[in-house]
Amino acid sequence: MRHHYNEVNFIVPDYAFSAGTIFCMSGDNIYMDYYSALGPIDPQVKNKEGNWVAALGYLDKVNELIQKAKDEELTQAEFIILKDFDLAELKGYEQAKELTISLLKKWLVKYKFKNWEVHNTNPDLKGQPVTLAQKEQRAEEIAALLSDNNLWKSHGRPINIETLEKDLRLKIKDYSKEEELRVLIREYYDLLSDYANQIKAPIFVQTKCFI
Repeated sequence: MRHHYNEVNFIVPDYAFSAGTIFCMSGDNIYMDYYSALGPIDPQVKNKEGNWVAALGYLDKVNELIQKAKDEELTQAEFIILKDFDLAELKGYEQAKELTISLLKKWLVKYKFKNWEVHNTNPDLKGQPVTLAQKEQRAEEIAALLSDNNLWKSHGRPINIETLEKDLRLKIKDYSKEEELRVLIREYYDLLSDYANQIKAPIFVQTKCFI
């Protein structure tokens, strides 16, 4: 996309979870309304049985059992569960988590924060220029929060504009009160959804060449 366009904006009329959230973070702007939601960035990976599983859930559970072992509180049943974990599989989960976070940090700094030149919310830094190190630190904080499984509890947990702006301090373009724009986006999205459902398309991408 960046090969063809200098500016890429993401409009989320409904929801964008997991990889969709990361994709949105690669945009110059994210447009949402009161109904829209992003989600945590818990990567879904295939286990040795070929099933898709939440990587962070497995890693959190293993870390919990390891801590219980250190505290000498591990039960025999939990020891058996911990012993049966495939180390290579767990390493793959860790790599998936690291890749997810590194992509989000890279794209936030390169695209979403590229026009962030002056601090305007932090009272201690207000009016001062934003350094590259500060952009990287902010991106790392956002990545850490979005990948915190203990915070969101569920891979499908919706994160609305209020939470994104207040807790994650991520700037969102809110079109909730722009009546004309909101109606146009909703009409387009409903039409596109109905069409994709009719042709039973799991994925549908519309370009200016397809009408």
